[in-house]
Amino acid sequence: MEIKLAKNYGFCFGVKRAIKIAETTKNSNTLGPLIHNKKEIERLKKEHNIGLVEEIDEVKEGDTVVIRTHGIAKDKLKKLQEKDVNIIDATCPFVTKPQQIVEQMSKEGYSIVIFGDINHPEIKGVMSYAKDPIVVLSADELKDKKLKEKVATVAQTTRKFDEYKKIVNYLMENHKEVRVFNTICNATFENQDAAKELSKEADVMIVIGGKNSSNTKQLYNICKENCKDSYLVEDENELKKEWFEGKKLCGITAGASTPDWIIEKVIGKIREFKV
Repeated sequence: MEIKLAKNYGFCFGVKRAIKIAETTKNSNTLGPLIHNKKEIERLKKEHNIGLVEEIDEVKEGDTVVIRTHGIAKDKLKKLQEKDVNIIDATCPFVTKPQQIVEQMSKEGYSIVIFGDINHPEIKGVMSYAKDPIVVLSADELKDKKLKEKVATVAQTTRKFDEYKKIVNYLMENHKEVRVFNTICNATFENQDAAKELSKEADVMIVIGGKNSSNTKQLYNICKENCKDSYLVEDENELKKEWFEGKKLCGITAGASTPDWIIEKVIGKIREFKV
């Protein structure tokens, strides 16, 4: 069985940057998981003594706090700044951008429509910079929403572009002025396109990444559309030999928070199966 990696996969710019920041800020705590990959967070804890706190009340005076790649809500940032702590901001610049956009557009009187998961930390952060934002996952959800004639829209960095286009088209058909900001990350485009291309030729696809990772789940859904035998795993221990029986080409892709060392272990385990 041949094993083939997608043309683009794994760590994106924002995650690489955050990992580097954490590794050079030893003996610190991240406010919320730095990235959506438990194994990499465990490695940072073991090798660099990077701790994890979920709430600002857990932060002690004099601590060094690293803000996660997904960013935090505006009020939480202000509360953190009021404490006597050293703040290191590892928010991805591509996440900071929609925060800035919705803040400015709100000031200019636009209704704000955010395409994304309302429960995702990135979206919670973006929402906090907008006035009365509307968060949706599809154009259908907009039908019963009351919006101004002037609308501005941004997207979660890891969403599917085709779905965002549907939301944009709906807004343009129903409102006189629509400001569209394509805030989907380029790395997301590239990883999704590469996964789509490879899943069309593979007869088994392995998607590697955290199961709480939005971009990894998007990759899995794309692969599943083209290859029915697609599986999402966090590491090599979740692999099953029977997945590969009778297969000729195994395609592999990985989410933006998946480090190379996990990908290498998964490939090694697949080769051990000798199917």
